[in-house]
Amino acid sequence: MDANEILDYCLAKKGVTETFPFDNETLVMKVGTKMFLLMALEKQPLSINVKTDPEWSAELREQHPQITGAFHMNKAHWNSVMTDGLKRDLIFKLIDQSYELVFNSLTKKAKEEILNN
Repeated sequence: MDANEILDYCLAKKGVTETFPFDNETLVMKVGTKMFLLMALEKQPLSINVKTDPEWSAELREQHPQITGAFHMNKAHWNSVMTDGLKRDLIFKLIDQSYELVFNSLTKKAKEEILNN
């Protein structure tokens, strides 16, 4: 899986924008005004940070050495995911959950604006 596939998958979701708030190499995907995915474009192998339910995070980290607590983020809620060796379906499921967790944390007004655009 490459960065373009992840980018296309994210941008197909409602209300998603891409930004570079930190530097020119770290792509941040947002729903509304909140981050749900970070991707280091220059880093190989490809790595993403996604928000994950804490219980599922613990399970994922036990099962997959490619999944660890995200650097510089709340490790209870954010995972770093090295995409090499992981199934596409799992990567997409992680992205989906991250998007849903962040979308659900938005205000009612923000959610309605996203859904009605």
